[in-house]
Amino acid sequence: MRRIGYCVLFVLMLFAWHANADPPAALRRGVNITNWFRFPPNRDPAVLRAYLDDAAISRIRQAGFTFVRLAVQSDLLSETEPLRDAVGRLERQGLAVVVALFPHGWQPETAPERLLAAWRSLAPLLRSFDPARTFPETLNEPVFADAPEDWPRLQREVLAAIRSALPLNTVILTGADWGSVRGLLALSPDPDPNVVYSFHYYEPAELTALGAYRLGLDRTAMARLPFPAADPATCEKAAAVTEDTMTIGLIRFYCALHWDANKIAARIAQVGTWAARNHVAVIAGEFGASRELNRESRAAWLAAVRDACEQHGLGWALWGYDDSMGFAAKPAAASGLDPVVLRALGLSESQPAK
Repeated sequence: MRRIGYCVLFVLMLFAWHANADPPAALRRGVNITNWFRFPPNRDPAVLRAYLDDAAISRIRQAGFTFVRLAVQSDLLSETEPLRDAVGRLERQGLAVVVALFPHGWQPETAPERLLAAWRSLAPLLRSFDPARTFPETLNEPVFADAPEDWPRLQREVLAAIRSALPLNTVILTGADWGSVRGLLALSPDPDPNVVYSFHYYEPAELTALGAYRLGLDRTAMARLPFPAADPATCEKAAAVTEDTMTIGLIRFYCALHWDANKIAARIAQVGTWAARNHVAVIAGEFGASRELNRESRAAWLAAVRDACEQHGLGWALWGYDDSMGFAAKPAAASGLDPVVLRALGLSESQPAK
């Protein structure tokens, strides 16, 4: 009878979770911390502990962020005490923490056992923290270009490894294809009821990354790209500052696609539809745009992505606190967060924490 009771309770929990497609309140507004445990400037444990002080963490919380996504490089898992200290200090300041695993020097396509081993080491480390505020994320941006069907199978194994140590924590899952919208839409939801799904959004890359996928572009010209790209004359002004034919061609290609807030909203609406159809919660685990991009276009793009996510009940996390696609904050400095970026996110440093 006891076993039957547990089964009934599990089914009720499953229904209750899947009936509500909203992410946990803790995962509403986030920012990635990119270089604390990912390519840190110094691996000395004492330096790692001091990377982000309590005053900086407090500023993040007071600005209105509810969580941080902590990028953790797999080969830094040996530094358990600095990582434990970091998660503890973030949570004591009232922030939830997504602990996202970043492979370094290996890829899960060819070394799946290393991903499983990493989580068998990392998951027990998180056991001492509040499961309602600590969210393990299986893997940052899985690719699996040649065999996308292999990722869901491996992710289920990773989830089982995490569950063996963290039975109560909400786990963040993602799709292949660099964790993109396309990768998420191709993913079949897992039967585990206590999961949230994540996608990353940097579209269009011509604007957000100034076409970094193509070498030799005139970045000064690319940085003048307008958003929204509705006025052909404005686009031609960007093209007029360069004589590089490849750059001119890419600027005109971007402008011909007429990127604006409606186009972003339509793309993110696909995620909202997928979430509603599958009765699951989703967050945009990363989005951001280069600080080289002109401030008007950058702020408008950030605001458009944030607004589209919120329209569909999706949580979001800027990339990042200490990265040039976001705030580019220097953790040791006393300066605050860029007010233009904060306004685009609907936040301000004077905003009271909720």
